[in-house]
Amino acid sequence: MRKVCYICDKKPSAGKVMTRKGQYKAKGGTGSKVSRRTNRLFLPNLQKVKAKINGRPMSINVCTKCIKAGKVTKA
Repeated sequence: MRKVCYICDKKPSAGKVMTRKGQYKAKGGTGSKVSRRTNRLFLPNLQKVKAKINGRPMSINVCTKCIKAGKVTKA
C-alpha cells in the first residue's frame, strides 16, 4: 500500500525526535539540553475508501482532509 493520497498527493514527511535531558530552568536547573536526535516519519492519515472515479467504483487511499472537504464522491 502506497502511503500517498490519491487526490491531493500528500506523502510522508521526514522529521526528527529530540530527546532532552537536564532540569528545566523553572525548576531550578540550568536548562534542558538536547541529548540525541532520531529520524522519524510523519505519516498522513489515510483511509481506504470506495469512491467513484470516471463513473466507476474504485478502492483508493484518501487523506481525511480530502474526505472532510468533500473532494471524494463515495460509491
